[in-house]
Amino acid sequence: MKKIFVLMAMLPSIAFADASPNENKFNLNVRRLGLDWSQTNIKNAGEYQNSTVAALKATDQENIKGVFDVALEYGFNRFKWDNSLFMEYGKQTIKPYNDKRTTDESADKILFSSDLAYACWNYGAFKFGPIMRAQYETEFAGDPRQKVIRPNAGLALFDHDIFKSLYVVGVYEYDFTYADEKVNKSAVEAGWRLEYELRKGVKFTSDGYYRKYLSYSQYVPEDLKDDLSAVLRLDTNIWGDLTMGPYIKYRRAHSRQAEHYGSNTSIGVSFSYIHNFDLMHKKSE
Repeated sequence: MKKIFVLMAMLPSIAFADASPNENKFNLNVRRLGLDWSQTNIKNAGEYQNSTVAALKATDQENIKGVFDVALEYGFNRFKWDNSLFMEYGKQTIKPYNDKRTTDESADKILFSSDLAYACWNYGAFKFGPIMRAQYETEFAGDPRQKVIRPNAGLALFDHDIFKSLYVVGVYEYDFTYADEKVNKSAVEAGWRLEYELRKGVKFTSDGYYRKYLSYSQYVPEDLKDDLSAVLRLDTNIWGDLTMGPYIKYRRAHSRQAEHYGSNTSIGVSFSYIHNFDLMHKKSE
């Protein structure tokens, strides 16, 4: 596995190809600032009560969730460097008749990601080349609170009008969620981010990933064997950059200790602010 990571890290220096220069761009991309209302259905939650993934141990519920997804995107010649921050948090308090008040988290995630990609090859509107990424994932709350450092490297297709990102990477993960159990893991991951304008003012978007773990430095029962996350959303402009539309989010994962997978399916309506601020745009010489 280490040889694979070394080869992927060397790709930018060995895979240069002849191509015309690109445009230089510097954007603040507000992918989404919004609120989601949803109905959530959970399967096999009893087996995931000790998991660090809040989505797998929630209860069936209706909730409101806040989402913050912003990226600073810089393109220079054939390089693209994105620094993004994604945050979401959903929480519900339930007080049944003649019973104790209960509080439940259905979503809790903070993900900072710095991605550097190089467009070695152009095929029409497609750009394709190596990508290197450093991520830090944690939570607002949680007991225990997830803390993971996740560098990875691989190949990506990016900056297409529809296929904003399609990638396959090798992943090294350093998980120090549990104070006494610091675990090194390796995995492979495939992911996507798509945008398609059905007509003026109506856009379909999707993003997600599938991660398969291959090795662990030690056994922690709550560690995942595989992890799938997918979001589908239809945004319709209602006023300026404000949108409204239906969405569905699906999370499925299988821990090392559980007999069955855990899943979280949310269907609802999202209200969002979406805008791409063009801070610099010019042709390179």
